[in-house]
Amino acid sequence: MRLLTVRQALAHPRFLLTAWPWRAAGYLLSSAPVGLAVLMVLLVGVALGGVLAVVLVGLPLLALLALLGLPVAAVERRRLRLVDGRPARSPHRAPDGPGPAVWARTRFREPATWRELGFTLVLATVLWPLDLLVAAVVLGVPLGLLGTPLVMATVGGGEEVRVLKLWLATSWPQASAAALVGLLMLAVSGYVLGAVAAGRAELTRALLAPADGERQERVAELVRSRVRLVDAFEAERRRIERDLHDGAQQRLVALSMTLGLARLDAPPGPLADQLAKAHDEAGKALAELRDLIQGIHPQVLADHGLGAAVADAADRSAVPVDVSVDLPGRLPEAVEAAAYFVVCEALANIGKHSGAGRAGVTGRHEGGLLALEVRDDGRGGADAERGSGLTGLADRVSVLDGTISLSSPPGGPTLLRVEIPCEWRTEHFA
Repeated sequence: MRLLTVRQALAHPRFLLTAWPWRAAGYLLSSAPVGLAVLMVLLVGVALGGVLAVVLVGLPLLALLALLGLPVAAVERRRLRLVDGRPARSPHRAPDGPGPAVWARTRFREPATWRELGFTLVLATVLWPLDLLVAAVVLGVPLGLLGTPLVMATVGGGEEVRVLKLWLATSWPQASAAALVGLLMLAVSGYVLGAVAAGRAELTRALLAPADGERQERVAELVRSRVRLVDAFEAERRRIERDLHDGAQQRLVALSMTLGLARLDAPPGPLADQLAKAHDEAGKALAELRDLIQGIHPQVLADHGLGAAVADAADRSAVPVDVSVDLPGRLPEAVEAAAYFVVCEALANIGKHSGAGRAGVTGRHEGGLLALEVRDDGRGGADAERGSGLTGLADRVSVLDGTISLSSPPGGPTLLRVEIPCEWRTEHFA
């Protein structure tokens, strides 16, 4: 198994023989120069900002200091690679537009910016001294004990040496014992460094590369991809409709006319009968093709909008339908198409399953929300679990962040409510 973090490596039986202890030590020790540099910048910046604020020149400088967390966080995310090989993505989103003013406005409004500034202040005042202290103690003590024989031979003249400035070793056995203790402590120190570095890395990741930021980025990308899929579906639907209307339908019309002329010219007999039959079949195929084109995307919906298309669908319904759709403008094409087909499917279900004597469709747009209601006075008992088509309607609407609610108690009545968030299209229509 590939080890990605020092925390995973700590559980490995050969941890001390890997590079992870040294990487942990490097991670803690490298915190000092970064934290010290940030502390100096903060002190100088605050001092200059306080002095220059008298003439309102220091305010922009203080604003720049507020953004100091951005480069520091970027450095810390890179430094995190020493002990954590997992990706550490920036939680910042892309600016809403070009230009430094838009960039600054976006950054100042992000919680991540202020979280990174808080981390920077803690790093400059608390974290780097603690990191340096832990590394110095955990490494310094065993290394000091381990070097006791060397110090005794070079400095103490082979007679005596003060161990860690605490006690005196006056013989080689004592110096060797100190070195042995230092060697054992050095092995323990590797684990201590790894544990401290793992905790420090988790703190950095939680503040500078939170997992919820990655999830939000993935959700945003899923939303964008869903919008692209809806647009691509609409474009493909329009292409299929255009090809059927301009291609296959025109050919069937020409074929029907040709068969009709041949039928008129043919003398009575078996040939005339066959031509008459072929002419009728061509007419039926043309009618079915027109119904298919109408089902893909009716022309009345494209030309006159959702209200007219719903009224047309109500006229073709097997059950009498009262229509009250108050939409003074046009909606996005995807919304109109989804709402229209939901109404058509609901009316088809009413005609097939409800036993209703009358139905009604109402619709309006309020507060950026299209609300449609389809009701009937039938027997009720509609249930998506029994294959009534409601699941397909819900799937179609959910692509646009819409919702469907159903009330259909046994004995009726049944009320289907559809809500789709949308805004008016900006084009003007005659």
